[in-house]
Amino acid sequence: MKSKIFGLLVLMESLFMALTCGISYYYQLLEGDNDWPAFAASAAITALIGAGLLVKGKYCSGNTFSRKDSFLIVSLIWVVFSLLGMLPFLFYRTTDNVADAFFETMSGLTTTGASVLTNINSQPHGILFWRCILQWMGGLGIIVFSFALIPVYELKNTNIFSAEVTGLGIDKLRPKIRDTARRLLLIYILLTCICVAAFYAGPMNLFDSVCHAMTTLATGGFSTHQESIGYFHSSYIEYVCTFFMIIGSVNFSLYYYFSVGRMRVFFKNEELKWFLCIILFSVLLFMGLFYYTKGGMVPGEQIVEENMPGTLEETFRASLFHVVSIISTSGYQSSCFDYVAWGTAFFLPTLLIMAIGSCAGSTSGGIKVIRIMVCLKNAVNEFKLQLHPRAVVPIRLSGNVLPEHKVVRALAFLFLYCILVIAGVFILSLLGVSGDTALGSCVSALSNVGPGMGATGPASTFAMFPEAGKWLLSFFMLVGRLEIFTVLFLFVPDFWKQKI
Repeated sequence: MKSKIFGLLVLMESLFMALTCGISYYYQLLEGDNDWPAFAASAAITALIGAGLLVKGKYCSGNTFSRKDSFLIVSLIWVVFSLLGMLPFLFYRTTDNVADAFFETMSGLTTTGASVLTNINSQPHGILFWRCILQWMGGLGIIVFSFALIPVYELKNTNIFSAEVTGLGIDKLRPKIRDTARRLLLIYILLTCICVAAFYAGPMNLFDSVCHAMTTLATGGFSTHQESIGYFHSSYIEYVCTFFMIIGSVNFSLYYYFSVGRMRVFFKNEELKWFLCIILFSVLLFMGLFYYTKGGMVPGEQIVEENMPGTLEETFRASLFHVVSIISTSGYQSSCFDYVAWGTAFFLPTLLIMAIGSCAGSTSGGIKVIRIMVCLKNAVNEFKLQLHPRAVVPIRLSGNVLPEHKVVRALAFLFLYCILVIAGVFILSLLGVSGDTALGSCVSALSNVGPGMGATGPASTFAMFPEAGKWLLSFFMLVGRLEIFTVLFLFVPDFWKQKI
């Protein structure tokens, strides 16, 4: 049965490769691009592997999965997709080694947006489109795509679905998981189309509009230009991009409730309110930091004025775009988005919102606002219990009592996140990476943000990292995208001994 599932999913990836091959061939006729053979070969190899797996699993029976099967399938399919998805980069020689190709593909699928490419402007349309469609697939999730597009399976439990979908739990919008996935996919496509139209109304051409819409809704951050959004030098594009990054950062189940007229659920959601308040507070904080640093009040630090916004509107736009780009884990660059050049005062606030991320059930990464809420409310309750030991003080979210096991899970997630960052910084330091670069890169990879700190800031790439560092960060991207537990379960000895 596992071979059958893998076969169908791999065949689905080959279809997206074939689509990219068609686009590449069109641009060969139009502009002389020559990358379509790389996609034709990749699609053929991927289709053959998918067909072989499908045939192998043809005679398997049963359509349910244990929790062990679910975690194993979800983790491995992201690795398989990355291994096959890197073929076009290797065949076209976009990258000259496997580590770079795998890093670029994993970064795309996990919607991290970190890149090793230093020549994006010279890449053909097929390669550019493939990078963006990888993020679009990964934004909603490979498993969600498969449930929505592959009609073979009607699973009798939610194990495989819950192993990939982010958050503290699953909110089944419809009685069947397949119907839930299809509804989410329809909403995702509709929002992407609206975003395409909004970009196209500005200075973007159709190709750029489609590519940026896919990566904006996926909160991925891959662009068709090395300068990212800053290439267009358009305040309109920056505001539109900011709006749709926020849209992609909201729990997609809320859009379903909104679409069926249950607007009260949308406006009552406590996590959404916290998320918007964090954005508002952060924007005001960064505006204040701009005026503080430009005023020369940071001792011993020289600020280059050309790296800073000038007018009040530019300061507001730069602050808003920076905050939303980082907290949504998109990692886009604007015309004045190099926060490394802004000075040390911006380091810690940027790192904090990078770690927090956006809402559960969205296309964004990070710890998630809902977990921060739970941890803060639990800390407040501990103070209350010190004063009133016999009191029963439950944690409520949007008016509902949160079960104790979910509180413990949120605390464990936060603890593991910190442990992974510490371990990652230690390993990268052994590889010769500086402290600020190692810290920013680990948090960026685990939160699926893209740009890091120091040498991996928004004006740089990850090309300078040693190969071992790229493999480590690729692993961190996968762990962060699958919410830590799904991947780390595979390294627990009891996982392989017991039938769960």
